[in-house]
Amino acid sequence: MKIAIAADHAGYPLNEQVIEELRGAGHDLIDFGTHVGSRPDDYPDYALKVGRAVQSNEAEIGILICGSGVGAAVAANKLTGIRAALCGDTYSAHQSREHDDCNVLCLGARVTGVELALEIVRAFVAARFTGEERHRRRLAKVAEIEKNR
Repeated sequence: MKIAIAADHAGYPLNEQVIEELRGAGHDLIDFGTHVGSRPDDYPDYALKVGRAVQSNEAEIGILICGSGVGAAVAANKLTGIRAALCGDTYSAHQSREHDDCNVLCLGARVTGVELALEIVRAFVAARFTGEERHRRRLAKVAEIEKNR
């Protein structure tokens, strides 16, 4: 699977471990950085890069990591067609894809341990949208809200 991934300075250490995990599993990554955890930068810049890669179908899904994951999720969700889920557990990770067709996973490096974060990533990446009528109906309503902002 082609995955766009990025992190700000706060997410840098976890991002490197997620990249290693995904590459080891054979995924093709578009790595937008950061590769310098000691220099403060801004999560919206990374959310824009990952979101645009997903919007353009350059990547199937995206992963964003910042300190709490909240800022990355807020910024990514401003982009049309992006459904970013902040997940701190594996159930939310797979259900966000299966029911809500989320296409960007957000993680908080300062609040989620490495092993749990890797399990969350695996659950998100492995899950697929079920396409059930009730989920399509709800997503159509979300799309209407997005058009009327």
